[in-house]
Amino acid sequence: MKTYKIRIKPLSSFGTPLKGDTLFGHICWQAAYREGLFGSSIEALLDDYALNPFLIISSAYPISYEGSNSLYMLKRPDLPLDNLFDYSGMERNSVIGERKRLKAKRWMPVKEAQGIKSFKDIKYLSDKELFEMIRSSVTTDLQKDARKKGVKSFVADYSQPHNAINRLTGTTGEGGFAPFAVDQKVYFPQTELSMFVGISDRITISQVEDALTRIGEVGFGKDASTGLGKFEVSDVDEIDLKSFGSTEPNACYTLSPCVPDKGVFLDSFFSPFIRFGRHGDILAKSKNPFKNPVIMADEGAIFVPRGKDIFIKPYIGTAVTNISLAEEHKAVMQGYSLYIPVRVEA
Repeated sequence: MKTYKIRIKPLSSFGTPLKGDTLFGHICWQAAYREGLFGSSIEALLDDYALNPFLIISSAYPISYEGSNSLYMLKRPDLPLDNLFDYSGMERNSVIGERKRLKAKRWMPVKEAQGIKSFKDIKYLSDKELFEMIRSSVTTDLQKDARKKGVKSFVADYSQPHNAINRLTGTTGEGGFAPFAVDQKVYFPQTELSMFVGISDRITISQVEDALTRIGEVGFGKDASTGLGKFEVSDVDEIDLKSFGSTEPNACYTLSPCVPDKGVFLDSFFSPFIRFGRHGDILAKSKNPFKNPVIMADEGAIFVPRGKDIFIKPYIGTAVTNISLAEEHKAVMQGYSLYIPVRVEA
């Protein structure tokens, strides 16, 4: 399996987070409607997905710059803080206060070809510190405008009010005609995001780029029909995820939500993420569009394998099946994740 980095630029606000399993579902819908996209039908592509995944895609992460070098802002690993920060020489009361401050540093900047030797060597960033880095890389006019408007984050939560008009009364009302709001994520202008993709030899990266370009044009996720979820694909390059990690790894750092294999790992550190899925596209209007909930390990998880053979493949996890209440045996969910090989200190 070859791995690539794909850079995108948000063009609108988003109603759905850009997580790997959701991106995979959107690409599958593209393959379902455009049978020639990957050279075979979606049924053929998913036929052996549990053994030989044709595609694995990560969640999207913000990008900043250090000179001409890209810095990928990944989620801080879900390890105990003692494994990430050095408290040596500090008094007990000082440690308690320091832990509160460090909990806010939830971003891990990594640079290609500069492997992670130790998690304690990394300078983690808070939302404010990340925004300052991103703001420094945009145009001077945009920096001035951000200061004038008091912008303090690279992504902001926004609640968009909506009205539903009763055509009999010409006004809003109760029940289905009551005013409502839709939560959205709005990115700072000129923000760039990166996602990582692994593909088998059954498809090409240009086909994946084509699918993502189409998704960006029509919109990703919730309320795409009203203009949300627009983005453009700006750059695609092959990448070796091992270049981010350790030369002597003993653990896997995941890049998307996943369902790990049973009995493969000695230890794990993760934040549970429950996917309350529902069908999209035409199946969203089916009698029962909802899927069975799936408990996953969110991106940024650390899995310590029993053996070194796990590092042969660039991904871990399983395919998730039998989750649909509308099409019992057809729906497949991405439970795989690409990973960075890292070393966790005891």
